Amino acid sequence: MVLFKKIFTFFLILGFLALLIGVGYFIYLYNSTRFASEKIIYYNPPLSAKFYDRNANLIAVKYKEENRFFIPYNKIPGRVIETLIATEDTSFFEHEGINFNAILRALIKDIKAGKKVEGASTITQQLVRNIYLNRKKTIQRKLKEMIISMKVEHFLTKEEILERYLNQIYFGHGYYGIATAAFGYFHKNLKDLSLKEIAMLIALPKGPSLYDPTKNYELNIKRANSIIKRMYLLGWISPAEYKQAILQRPKVYQYMLKNKAAWAVDTAIRRLIDKYPDLFTKGYEIYLTIDLPTQQLAQESIKWNYNRLINLNPELNNSSLNGALITITPQNGEILAIVGGVDFQKNKFNRILQSKRSVGSAIKPFIYQIALNIGYNPASLIADIARTFKIPTDTPQEEKYWKPKNYEKNTLGLITLREALIHSRNLATINLVMSMGLDTVIKEMYNFGFDKLPVNLSIALGSVGENLWKFSELYTIFSNYGVKSKVHIIKKIVIPRENITISIKPTYEYIEPDYQAYLIIDILKDVVKKGTGRNANVKGIEIAGKTGTTNDFKDALFCGFTPNTQTIIWFGNDDSTTLGKRMSGGRVSAPAFAFFYKKLLQIHPELIRKFKIPKGVKTYEINGKKELFTQESPPPPQKTYVPVF
Repeated sequence: MVLFKKIFTFFLILGFLALLIGVGYFIYLYNSTRFASEKIIYYNPPLSAKFYDRNANLIAVKYKEENRFFIPYNKIPGRVIETLIATEDTSFFEHEGINFNAILRALIKDIKAGKKVEGASTITQQLVRNIYLNRKKTIQRKLKEMIISMKVEHFLTKEEILERYLNQIYFGHGYYGIATAAFGYFHKNLKDLSLKEIAMLIALPKGPSLYDPTKNYELNIKRANSIIKRMYLLGWISPAEYKQAILQRPKVYQYMLKNKAAWAVDTAIRRLIDKYPDLFTKGYEIYLTIDLPTQQLAQESIKWNYNRLINLNPELNNSSLNGALITITPQNGEILAIVGGVDFQKNKFNRILQSKRSVGSAIKPFIYQIALNIGYNPASLIADIARTFKIPTDTPQEEKYWKPKNYEKNTLGLITLREALIHSRNLATINLVMSMGLDTVIKEMYNFGFDKLPVNLSIALGSVGENLWKFSELYTIFSNYGVKSKVHIIKKIVIPRENITISIKPTYEYIEPDYQAYLIIDILKDVVKKGTGRNANVKGIEIAGKTGTTNDFKDALFCGFTPNTQTIIWFGNDDSTTLGKRMSGGRVSAPAFAFFYKKLLQIHPELIRKFKIPKGVKTYEINGKKELFTQESPPPPQKTYVPVF
């Protein structure tokens, strides 16, 4: 009897110790799952950034690690919920996270089969395993999974669990969440899927690679049909729905979305990433100012001109030839199209933002605008004569001279300011700067918005390095009638999960009266009609513009605008070598402008065709020709003019 009591006491103590160890181990497991539980309860997954054009067309999706479109429960179609529950956990709304009946049933089947043949994990357990725990099959992992599942069921509603599950689960092809998979595989929003398409998606989490419909279509269809049959046997769909779904064979896409506007998206990212370091993880919806058809036409135009130039000068085939284009609405600074290079896939260097090249003769309208604003008139005479300038050197014995020339290698004597700009006369422009005073010109150029200007007469020929983004902004002084518009590519940013919308409003800077700017517009119209920009002329619309050519033909630009669009095109070699003799802006880039606008008018026939003439612009007659004048730019002091009112 005594021995029995001792044995009983020993096992009692042993049992008590085992109980203490078990309780302690449970407490340890419970505490060790706190982080995992909170990660599920306070669900905040990384979300993809979506980029749209101005008409809300989705043009690109960017993400850091997980491509995920979040969809709230109230926007998930009921049919999706039904299909999921029928497939994975029919008693989901009845259990508390763990289905002990299913576990027992699966255990019996496994024992009978001598191997694992049936799973018993609930949707909650699958969510837990997917979000936090690894797939290593250990008792400890399974216990943790059960503990976390019960915690999650305690703190979240069934609807919240389903929302997390359907946004978290991996569907293959880099798609996380069912809304992502719907758009990726079918190019549809979740609400637009058929029953068969839903079943095809619900078939994927069990084996994303095995049931990948882009590789194993028939295998996916077979499992989807089994899911549909299950729904029919449960009485959740009608015979007619069952038959229709079984017979359907949906089209599946290999890729989610081809980036239709790579340069525009690249530009937007560069403008946003410093301010929004979480750009690729927070689910931003970025609406760009670009117009997708215009963007695609711009890309086509740059490639067309690249090929044309290679044919024109075969030596360029072995060069680093490239091109860029930026089109804006000058009235508000919104970018309609932006192309930073010929081929984004081969070279992602963005020549609109990242490159500073000399603008050449494209700077001349600013110099002539200064002249008009201080009292010159388009008919004022300036000297187109040669000059030689001594260049200061560090050694007095060494003498250097600058002998600028006209493109045509001739001089014309006295010519009007209008003719000098129409034909881009270098010598006339240098003499104009000298007559106004270099200090005056530089001061006014800074007022326009230029910076880091050379303090010498080379400024007259455009020895100014500028990127095309800023240069496009500066040109709105003309195209927007004296008001400089800040160029921008972001229209608005939406953060759906926070219900926040950030709208980007246009900003402006008043530079000069509209009637003064129109004087340059009128001259630049003649540049296109009969001057260096003739190759940019397009029938049926008024175009004002200026060519730009730099020393040794290293850069070739055309800066042109219509009443409500502005486009700057640049071509050159990335290594700054010459494009070849006589490869000027008028010959190289102006034809690309014409190609672009001929097709743009077909895409957007609503473009305004004629420039408006502001009040304050008047006409007079001089030497048998009509000319313009304003209060600030009166007729020159000649006796031959006759006012016309």
